[in-house]
Amino acid sequence: IYPKSPPITPSSGLRVSCLGLGTWVTFGSQISDEMAENLLTIAYENGVNLFDTAEVYASGRAEITLGNIIKKKGWRRSSFVITTKIYWGGQAETERGLSRKHIIEGLRGSLSRLQLEYVDIVFANRNDVNSPMEEIVRAMTFVINQGMAMYWGTSRWSAMEIMEAYSVARQFNLIPPVCEQAEYHYFQRDKVEVQLPELYHKIGVGAMTWSPLACGLITGKYSDGVPECSRAAMKGYQWLKERVNSEEGRRQLAKIKELHLLADRMGCTAAQLAIAWCLRSEGVSSVLLGVSNTDQLLENLGALRVKCSISLKI
Repeated sequence: IYPKSPPITPSSGLRVSCLGLGTWVTFGSQISDEMAENLLTIAYENGVNLFDTAEVYASGRAEITLGNIIKKKGWRRSSFVITTKIYWGGQAETERGLSRKHIIEGLRGSLSRLQLEYVDIVFANRNDVNSPMEEIVRAMTFVINQGMAMYWGTSRWSAMEIMEAYSVARQFNLIPPVCEQAEYHYFQRDKVEVQLPELYHKIGVGAMTWSPLACGLITGKYSDGVPECSRAAMKGYQWLKERVNSEEGRRQLAKIKELHLLADRMGCTAAQLAIAWCLRSEGVSSVLLGVSNTDQLLENLGALRVKCSISLKI
């Protein structure tokens, strides 16, 4: 999982495992703290050194859970990479967005919950049209210079917005973003395959992708409806249930059946093939996994065995 991996982007020297463990939905919410510890331990012992979270995940509980586990395990801080995201911090207007105030206060809150002195990458969890780009870039530069973060990146930003941040950084001698977190799977391809490669070659911004299984759709778990224990059945995820049951969702499920047949012929699971397929794309440094049990994690880690046997045509 970490076999002489190249830097996360051409514009940084940070090396991360090509598979990372995310905490969205799961940590502090869907799974117990004991299961979260098991997942983190298995991942770390199998070479995963990237763990991603956000201030908004489970209203901060995901960061608390992740921080407690890291402290308990006693792993060397230099041996793993922690990334978090800032934007939605609380109910007050001053606790949301990318103002200088919230970037600094939000990251301080994340560090407190994580019980860490710094995160390796702090991501802006979406662009904030109400905050000037110069203010955002200056605030990100400040938290890096203060030792609160090593790098900063963007999440769900357009290529134009990322380019603007880079231009502002260059104009004022500030620190530009190094990475974009983007959704990427069979049914969401344009951004990673069309928009981001130009940024990768021009300014060295790479991609860390999430939802390789399209929120579980690709596993086939929703082929016969929404299981009670699934993510789509959870409170607050009605949007996912509607997506699964929509006309487009039905069409996607039909395509997934073909994927399962291909995976069978290749001697792997559809999940492994889907994750390996994401890794084949230029500029993708790491794919974030979202799992709720150890069987899912071990299955997903097996995607690396499949990566070498797939072609760009799949």
